[in-house]
Amino acid sequence: MQIAKYNANGNDFIIFHTFIEKDRSALAQQLCHRQRGIGADGLIVLLPHTEYDFKWQFYNSDGSVASMCGNGTRACAHYAFTHQLAGSSMRFLTGAGVIASVVENDSVETELTTPKVLSESFEENGLTWHFCDTGVPHLVTFVDDTACFDKMIARQMRYKYNANVNYAKLSNNALHVRTYERGVEDETLACGTGMAACFYSAYRQKLVGESANVYPTSGDELGLRIEDQRLFFKGRVQKVFEMTLEL
Repeated sequence: MQIAKYNANGNDFIIFHTFIEKDRSALAQQLCHRQRGIGADGLIVLLPHTEYDFKWQFYNSDGSVASMCGNGTRACAHYAFTHQLAGSSMRFLTGAGVIASVVENDSVETELTTPKVLSESFEENGLTWHFCDTGVPHLVTFVDDTACFDKMIARQMRYKYNANVNYAKLSNNALHVRTYERGVEDETLACGTGMAACFYSAYRQKLVGESANVYPTSGDELGLRIEDQRLFFKGRVQKVFEMTLEL
């Protein structure tokens, strides 16, 4: 089996394409394991589709299925273009709906699914939380310093609300974000839908304009913009390696 490993702003993924659709939860756990496998935040499998360029199966590193992953969409779009599965402009089906992506060299912009507000803002653990869905549910709190990120509180909120948890700092129309991701069950270096949720929540609160740069823990720079209530997410991706793997 030919596989590739991609890095998208600190999120890493194992990607391959096949004609066979089946449950690959166990394979995701095996390949994504940091010590006993290749190591990745998720496994992405591209499959043929009659209406769109392709569809995907996305698995978190623990084998659970995720509807969406913002950085994953950009990584798999680059993979699809490189392997001639799609043109530079493509549409593909995820569990959260149809995603549109445009590849320009090593930069990929994805139009995410329509964001949804899941509840009004609320107070808990001494913080104000905003709750929205940018493909998967995210809790967002705005803080003066992301160093106050508390993994125990994040884990508690993650299980209580079945959502990813983000701490975001605003600075000169830019956002600095730390994210605890369900499925990985830890803080990750970046989360695309998490950065989108922080940007969307800040936009709704009139804390940023219609576009802003976002910096995850990895330190990479991402661009978020909103146009007619549509979220666009842009940044660089890197193919780490490609290899043949015998299973």
